[in-house]
Amino acid sequence: MKKIILCLAVICTLTSFSKKEIKWVAIGDSITYLNDHTNETGNRITKGYMTMVTEKLPNITYTNQGHNGWTSGGIADAIEKLGIQKADVYSIFLGTNDWWQGRTLGSIEDYKNNTGNQTVYGSFRIIINKLRNLNSDAKIILITPMQRVDFVYINDFKNNAYGSYKNKNGQSLAQFAEAINAIGAYEKFKVADLYNKSGMTLQNLVKYKRLKDPETGNYKNYPYPEFIGVPFNPATDEYPYPVDAIDNTYDGLHPSDKGYEIIADMLVKIMKHY
Repeated sequence: MKKIILCLAVICTLTSFSKKEIKWVAIGDSITYLNDHTNETGNRITKGYMTMVTEKLPNITYTNQGHNGWTSGGIADAIEKLGIQKADVYSIFLGTNDWWQGRTLGSIEDYKNNTGNQTVYGSFRIIINKLRNLNSDAKIILITPMQRVDFVYINDFKNNAYGSYKNKNGQSLAQFAEAINAIGAYEKFKVADLYNKSGMTLQNLVKYKRLKDPETGNYKNYPYPEFIGVPFNPATDEYPYPVDAIDNTYDGLHPSDKGYEIIADMLVKIMKHY
């Protein structure tokens, strides 16, 4: 009898330590996409946030639904064609491209009333409706956009954009983060608020931007905000973010390993409870 009780105790102990396998679909833009395409970063990163999360929580497996350069509107428009799978957890990490492309943000009423894909709020409603149709019991995590400084694509210098220190189309990137927080509050979703709570700010996204001094023509390392307004010529100038300039991003927009670690840690705090 004692042996039977002992065996049952061992089985119960082992069962208590074995966590449920969780399927996670991560929906996003290039910041998500690059997790599995590190070669497109000039090998400046070694892994992305999904890989880091699953290393820390090995009972979770992920599917990458990151789409380079896409907005929430693009995702919403193609939502039935993307092959998004049924999962236990979905994360949505969008908004920075919506801001840069000047999409209309709208209001929480667009979300509540499902007014369509004309606004960012409406786009999020379309995406979330789809995820609920796939699995009404799934956990949904929202991730706000990061702050950003001047972006220059490492593989095409002509692809560049100014940072979130000024508005685009009369809208601030902070407003897009506020919108995602508002949706999270309305739906009682967990939100990883990178914009406000990650510690990644305009001051520490890069150590400096290397540009030609307009007066001397010599290259100079400008920290933020000194580089604002200093000209960059993509046809003739060197890449403005040498390896030594990397901080929480490697190009002003996309996270470095250090930045991805911050994102992963914020998600682990949420997902370890699932």
